[in-house]
Amino acid sequence: MIISIGNDHAGPDYKKAIVAHLEQLGHQVLNHGTDTTASVDYPDFGHPVAEDIERGAAQFGIVICGSGNGIAMTVNKHAQIRAALCWTKEIAQLARLHNDANVISIPARFTSVQQAVELVDVFLNTEFEGGRHANRVAKIACS
Repeated sequence: MIISIGNDHAGPDYKKAIVAHLEQLGHQVLNHGTDTTASVDYPDFGHPVAEDIERGAAQFGIVICGSGNGIAMTVNKHAQIRAALCWTKEIAQLARLHNDANVISIPARFTSVQQAVELVDVFLNTEFEGGRHANRVAKIACS
């Protein structure tokens, strides 16, 4: 699977651990994140993740910032993106099951690196349930 990742200055350690984990599992990762803790603007790293998904270069995205909110808002500006802010495994699972989320947003200041890796695993290993949720998901994107 090809996964796109982007992060701001709050997430370089998270990104490094997640990328290593995903590559160990055999996934390819497109890296759009910063590698330093020097202050940067999260939209510069979120939009490329959304664009990878929109053009079919990646199946899923992972975005990371301090609260997870700003970068989630950024990628959700793209019509084909359904980003979910996740801080527990249950929320990550429901984001995939019920919302067919294709991007997970991780709040670095509110999760540990290990939790973030676990969130990504749950997210990527959960299939969309469809059924009663499919009609709702179809109504999310604006044209």
